[in-house]
Amino acid sequence: MIRTLPLAALVALATAPTAFAQAGPVTQALPADATVLDVVAEGTTTRVPDLAVIQAGVVIAAPTAAAAMQQNAARMAAVLAALRKAGIAERDLQTTAVSLSPQYRYQENKPPVITGYQASNQVTVRFRDVAKSGPILDILVAQGANNIAGPHLTLSDEEGALDEARRDAIARARARATLYAQAAGLKVERILLISESGSSVPPAPMPMLAMRAKAFAPQEDSAIVPGEQKITASVSVRFLLK
Repeated sequence: MIRTLPLAALVALATAPTAFAQAGPVTQALPADATVLDVVAEGTTTRVPDLAVIQAGVVIAAPTAAAAMQQNAARMAAVLAALRKAGIAERDLQTTAVSLSPQYRYQENKPPVITGYQASNQVTVRFRDVAKSGPILDILVAQGANNIAGPHLTLSDEEGALDEARRDAIARARARATLYAQAAGLKVERILLISESGSSVPPAPMPMLAMRAKAFAPQEDSAIVPGEQKITASVSVRFLLK
C-alpha cells in the first residue's frame, strides 16, 4: 500500500488525540514543501527446520483400574528407556498428560455399566536432529507406543529467523520509497515512523504418523524430510521526501 500525504494532513494526524499519538507522532516541524510517503512492505527469509517435536504415548485398557495403571506404567517405562538409549536428553522428554478413565457399556433403559478402565500416559519428545526423528518413531512403535502424533517440524531459533525477515522488510520498504521518490523527482530525506504490522513462522506440515508409515513400509525406517519454512514480517514505514 502506497500513499502520499500533504503537509496539512500530516499535521492533522500528528495532533490527533490518542490513537495516532500512540503510533509515534512527528514531533519536529517539517518544511512547507515536504511530501510524506507511507509504504507497507513484507520481508521474507527461509530456514530448514532443525527441531522436531513428537507426541508419543501409551493407552492401555484393563478390567481394573490398578491393572490398567500397572500395565501402562510398564510399557511407558520401556518407551522412555528406548528413547534415552537412542540419545534423547532428559531436557527433551516431558510428560504432558496422564489419565485414568472408566469404560462403560450402554444399554437402552438401563444404567451404564463399567466394563473396565483405560490408562493413558503421554510424553512430548524433542529432536534436535530432525533426521533422527524417523527412526525413533519406529522405535516408539516397536516399544508399544500406540498414540503418536507428529513430528511437528519447527525452528529452534524462531526469533533470529524473524529478525532476518524484519531486516528484509525494512530494506524492501526503503527501496520502494527510493523508487517512488525518483519517479516523482524527489529524494528520500529520512524515516519518520516505523511500525511492525505482523510477523509469522508458519508450522511445517505434519508428516504421516509412524504407525501408518510402518504399515506401508515394514522393512524400512520412516523417513522425515524437513524441507524449508518461509518466515515473514510486515512493516509500515513513513518516509519524508524532499
